[in-house]
Amino acid sequence: MRWSTQEVKHQDEARLPGVGDAVIRRFDAPEALDIRFHEVRTKSALNRVPGAARLPFSWTVNPYRGCTHACVYCFARPTHEYLDMNAGRDFEREIIVKVNVPEVLRAELARPSWKGESVALGTNTDPYQWVEGRYKLMRGIWEALRDFANPCSILTKSPLVLRDIDLLKEIAEVTEVSACLSVPTLEEKAWRATEPHTPHPQARLEAVAELNRQGIPTGVLIAPLMPGVNDAPEDVAKITEAATEAGATYIGGNTLFLRGSVRDQMFEWLREHRPDLIGRYEQLYARGAYVPPAEKRRIEAAAGAPWASRRYPADRFRHRGSRTPPPAPPAAAPARTPKQERLF
Repeated sequence: MRWSTQEVKHQDEARLPGVGDAVIRRFDAPEALDIRFHEVRTKSALNRVPGAARLPFSWTVNPYRGCTHACVYCFARPTHEYLDMNAGRDFEREIIVKVNVPEVLRAELARPSWKGESVALGTNTDPYQWVEGRYKLMRGIWEALRDFANPCSILTKSPLVLRDIDLLKEIAEVTEVSACLSVPTLEEKAWRATEPHTPHPQARLEAVAELNRQGIPTGVLIAPLMPGVNDAPEDVAKITEAATEAGATYIGGNTLFLRGSVRDQMFEWLREHRPDLIGRYEQLYARGAYVPPAEKRRIEAAAGAPWASRRYPADRFRHRGSRTPPPAPPAAAPARTPKQERLF
């Protein structure tokens, strides 16, 4: 069985209530680890960032919803609940694919009202997750941003971004573009346990080095720092050293925050993998999604986090010379409230 053999007559089977008739095709891919894909035609590509988010970009583009990376801590998990799916297995296995997003983006960039503001990719789910190798939506997105000379940035966990380095270089000739690779840990056990279907961290660092060699300013995001899991000073130091060797133009990150159902996912993970940390997490997150500011500073300082200083406050990047503001890590909220995004 191959992707091309999926038949439209089977599309009404196993419909999900939050997606419904908007789906133009849905199917299981035999090579995709029991994952189901829901192809939709989106009504909009550009998503406005709420002003309260305090991020260095105003707009985002998200070609996919749900993510096969299956990172236990992913802040975007609750966005699946707006589709009447759950933030656990459904987020990892029921992937929404906006098959027409490049064309819609191009039309939106051509509007007279568009002011050419910076556009960030990878702020919700990873646009270079596994299935991008099949759909190649990012190439069309980059082409539109290039043709309109629109400043942009990308945050990803995947070296698949190197596939499109030709387009990134073409964008760099007409406007500002930057990249960031997320590398929360280099420790094998912690990596496999917390983000089981992501590319190897070393491959991400190699992508950082290659992007910088090709003239694309690229940094490293050490996030989230999970207390007791990946915040050991010696482990953070290894990432910082490797990022510096890769020519990272900035290093940044933040401490784990647990909003909504992500909290349940994280505590379920702790019960299975690190029951010794449950008491500490109950204390740290007793008042809400974030650890208290003083404790946050203590965690980051103890970890030797390079951004934990007065000059480079937590949740901001240390920037090393690129003209383009790097894509900041999500801090207070996803870049766009799920209810505001016109998915279908």
